[in-house]
Amino acid sequence: MSRLTIMDHAALTEAIGKSAFAIGVPSRVVERLASVAGLKHCPAGTIIFREGDYNHGFYLIQSGHVVLEMCTAAQGCRQLLTLGPGEILAWSTVVGNSRMTTTAIAQDAVQLIEMSGPDLVEACESDHEVGYQLMKRLAAALSLRLLATRMQLLDLYVADAPADSGMPA
Repeated sequence: MSRLTIMDHAALTEAIGKSAFAIGVPSRVVERLASVAGLKHCPAGTIIFREGDYNHGFYLIQSGHVVLEMCTAAQGCRQLLTLGPGEILAWSTVVGNSRMTTTAIAQDAVQLIEMSGPDLVEACESDHEVGYQLMKRLAAALSLRLLATRMQLLDLYVADAPADSGMPA
């Protein structure tokens, strides 16, 4: 079972500021992010959120690893991606969709910085520098995930290619 730890603002500001996610973010923006954040501990095997459920948290992985998986009736559950320190979870909460598209599972003990999605959206709308810095990092993270997905698709096509297709196996 995961648990939320109350951490003082200065400690949260420091933790966020030291993360790879916040490299180059102005200190006042980091302080604003910390104002809507808490620390969440998840033992290995904890389901952080489930595919199809509503979730109102946005997470920054401070330590440990989180597996994202997706399930279909035809193929069961498949691991899509493993995320580690400095990476984000539940980004869709910030862009207006709180319904999760994957299940997130703590692969080992995980420490997350959890930010309230609605409070984060309000911070972005009321302070455009916060919004710009957050969206810039979301776009970079999504770009990397799109690339990872493309690579997985290429692996699938190569593995499924007939021997006479001309594609390397």
